[in-house]
Amino acid sequence: MNWLSDEKVNRLRTVVSEPDFSATKYTFVKELGRGGMGAVYLAEDLELDRLVAIKVLNTPEITEDLRNRMVREAQIIARLEHPGIVPVHDVGTLADGRIFYAMKYVRGSRLDEYAAQGASLRDRLRKFQAVCDAVAFAHAHAVIHRDLKPQNIMIGSFGEVLVLDWGIAKIRDDPRASAAYQTMEGTVIGTRRYMSPEQARGEIDQLDERSDIYALGAVLYFLLNDQPKISKAAEAICSKAMASAKEDRYATASELSADTGRLLDAEPVSAYRENAFERVSRWVSKNRFLVLLVVAYLLMRIFLIFTSRR
Repeated sequence: MNWLSDEKVNRLRTVVSEPDFSATKYTFVKELGRGGMGAVYLAEDLELDRLVAIKVLNTPEITEDLRNRMVREAQIIARLEHPGIVPVHDVGTLADGRIFYAMKYVRGSRLDEYAAQGASLRDRLRKFQAVCDAVAFAHAHAVIHRDLKPQNIMIGSFGEVLVLDWGIAKIRDDPRASAAYQTMEGTVIGTRRYMSPEQARGEIDQLDERSDIYALGAVLYFLLNDQPKISKAAEAICSKAMASAKEDRYATASELSADTGRLLDAEPVSAYRENAFERVSRWVSKNRFLVLLVVAYLLMRIFLIFTSRR
């Protein structure tokens, strides 16, 4: 009996797991990653001569419910036409019956990788604001992401910020949402470190925009966590976004973005009440150049007065 080497076995597994794009206009290039329900592949669009990312349903058993969920995911992303959300180009069915949809292929780094590369605090906060803006747009269209985390945020090669993986997103008060699209009460979905208390308790009917805001607060905390010193204002923003009670959080992602902008501009933030000393310190920090000019002028005047008396 001839035994196959581990290398050959792994190669066979790869070939078997590769999706069959023969009935489509795409050709397989490589696997980009996989999750619980789907895998994402890099493929070439033969008609338009460009690379795309294709998400394929990747489960042992393909049910009508799973097909509906994949189509629904593509529909949710397609309705969110925003620079911060990856656009969907196509949706279809493979020869083996699996649903797929094609998206823009984003070259770049995940937010956690980007932060690890030494991005400045100011740049991190600007990127975070862009995330908030994309999420605010989704919320304005009644879409709740439900799995916001650094690994689902991409920084493109031109510095663009894109929110990915809307696989467990839901449309609030959608009359078309049948049982096929619903998640059973008591089911915990999302990522532990970034999910709100109500999400961790499986209270599906309690999840709304403020659940995403909790996750955004956790993302902000992640971006601040390796800094030598976090300001009290920054801590207060995180605490408000991640409050245990929904009603104590920011009401909208735009409000969270606005407070982050005030933090960047050395302005008072709504989440923190400064004392007099902190107000003066913040003003001095913001107007450092003006303060140096005044100090230099006063020192020069003192010097002239002193020398004129000699």
